[in-house]
Amino acid sequence: MIFMNTFGALRVPSAVALLGLSLVGCGGGGPDTASSGAGSAGKAAPPPSDDFGALFETIKDEASPEELYRFLYDLPKGADLHNHLGGSNRPEWWYEVAVDTERNGGYEYYTKTSIADCREAMRQPVDPGEPYLIYYHTIQTSHYESLSDCRKSEYELLADLDADEKRNWLSSLRLDKPGEGRWEFFERTGERIADLRRNPYIITELLVENMKRFGAEGVRYLELQASARGFVTPKGEPIPPADVVQMYRDRMAQEDAQATGVAVRFLYTIGRYRPDAEQDLRDTYAFVDEYDDLWVGINMAGREDNDKGHPLRFLDTYREMRRTYSGVGLAIHAGEVDEPSKHVRQTLLLGADRIGHGVDLITDPDTMLLMRHGPYLVEIQLISNELLEYTPDLTKHPFPEYLRTGIPVNLNTDDRGMWDTNMTDEYFTAIKYFDLSWEEVVAVSRMGLEHSFAPDALKAELLEGYDRAIADFEKRYSDDWQAPLAKVDAETYTYGERTFGISFD
Repeated sequence: MIFMNTFGALRVPSAVALLGLSLVGCGGGGPDTASSGAGSAGKAAPPPSDDFGALFETIKDEASPEELYRFLYDLPKGADLHNHLGGSNRPEWWYEVAVDTERNGGYEYYTKTSIADCREAMRQPVDPGEPYLIYYHTIQTSHYESLSDCRKSEYELLADLDADEKRNWLSSLRLDKPGEGRWEFFERTGERIADLRRNPYIITELLVENMKRFGAEGVRYLELQASARGFVTPKGEPIPPADVVQMYRDRMAQEDAQATGVAVRFLYTIGRYRPDAEQDLRDTYAFVDEYDDLWVGINMAGREDNDKGHPLRFLDTYREMRRTYSGVGLAIHAGEVDEPSKHVRQTLLLGADRIGHGVDLITDPDTMLLMRHGPYLVEIQLISNELLEYTPDLTKHPFPEYLRTGIPVNLNTDDRGMWDTNMTDEYFTAIKYFDLSWEEVVAVSRMGLEHSFAPDALKAELLEGYDRAIADFEKRYSDDWQAPLAKVDAETYTYGERTFGISFD
């Protein structure tokens, strides 16, 4: 899922190698060049060790929650293919960069800490892009200066919040209270950071922060949903997309970004329910075609309970685009609903190679049969589906049914900043609820790389690197599985603590 906005995108310049992961051949990373899966690596993956499979069963039986978490934190994990860049940032990261003018390009921010019932605001029609009755709506100075004196009185400088206000501001950006679910997320959380996400300096800084954290827990490829449009200067003036792309390139060329060992590509995401969505899709194809060394595909997102965004609305437009463009991968949200639908089947008809969520695919047996042992991947986000109440009881999530009937799946984090999670939480959750075998753990990780839209050369390097990393991991833990854990500096966030009682403080 996504709260619709304009998030940045990035890559290393084509002349730069990202820690040995060649960027040669980055153009056209879609299904025409990189959808064949494991074959792209040039050889089949070696099977997981039978002996280690037995050891993994012992580890699951004997390890404490903290030990199992450290073990999984150290696990090579392949790819995160379903990750909204703007939703991937922890609230603490947003705050740290937003109040640091040296890191954020000199922007200054105010946030709404009171509601004064300003008459001029109450008389105006409700603006869905800037709802009035919402606390911790954060805006930049140019926006603040356009307000009336009454409305200005409702805001404080973000940097001047006291301890309680700061704690509440952070809490407002994550689902950490009972009763918060999809309405809070879709209708409120994104609006609170409306202006923060239009600052390219903030987005590039947080992108690198994500790369550092994902790299630390064994993720080696990110396919982020991101845009280069909609950014503004401190004065509120639009920044040309080409300038934003160059800002990302410059930031990504810096040493700390390259040192993460994480390769990055992008999907451009559009809102499916908007009145101008068809034209937006046409414009997005043109954008991806122009920057096909950076963007490897297109996604389409938005609440599926809004029937204005039903998949078949776009069938003619996708067909029109395929007459003009080739090599554009399609990974589209579908089946993220809690009632039966044909959305997954209809989305495959649009040309999608990957389905985002697919929760209600389980209600469509004909399409399940179509997808068994086939080329289509379902991107699974367990914690997102739980917190947004699509599967509030995770024991009933269809993930193990898909996995164990041969439908390709992988694990992803979605808007993990709003859940306060990491990739290890997804693996820990899957193992605790569904008792994955070692063979299944490796298969799920590898399928993410196999079904990525990474260009062939990069995909081959990623798969070969993953196979080496898994072999090294098995060797490291085979003699005494507890001994290596002492060297694992695992990091967990509030979801792991409040759900499983895991804490490393």
